[in-house]
Amino acid sequence: MNHYKSWSALNKQLTDFICDELKTRISFFLTRYHKVHNSYGRAAILLDGRELVCFSWTEMYHQEQDLHEVWEETGVWDDGNLDLKEKWDKNATYCDMDFLSAATEFLQMPVKEALNSDNYIIRVFAILDRRVGKRTLRAIKQQEAYFNYPDWVRQFYELRLDDAFPFRAFT
Repeated sequence: MNHYKSWSALNKQLTDFICDELKTRISFFLTRYHKVHNSYGRAAILLDGRELVCFSWTEMYHQEQDLHEVWEETGVWDDGNLDLKEKWDKNATYCDMDFLSAATEFLQMPVKEALNSDNYIIRVFAILDRRVGKRTLRAIKQQEAYFNYPDWVRQFYELRLDDAFPFRAFT
């Protein structure tokens, strides 16, 4: 994971990239429980103050449980297991560190690369990004590939596409 100086600086960078239509509606949340072993935390992406997706330290235990079950069956501790990745992607089984890692990685890559990332959290940051213009949004809408994404990811695409094309009845 790339390092960041402070959550407030990272949050400002992420917020600065949000498209104008959603700038006042989308916010990012992160808290760390410093008195807890390993300073576990919780992150979320909110719309109008309501959580759309949460990344909690408790999800790390779900990941470890899944890895442990695979290890018991195969004898291999494989955190790159594609079946587990698919399960975690579908259910948003990510912890706060996954969110932080994706955020710092997103800020270091071109937005077109982020839109095609295998990491759904990075894709969410990208679809909310102001650098994604109307032509790119139109292409995304026409391809309809986002319909195959997990519900928690698809909601961000639909939110952005609805805001970019408010008069859907005429399209």
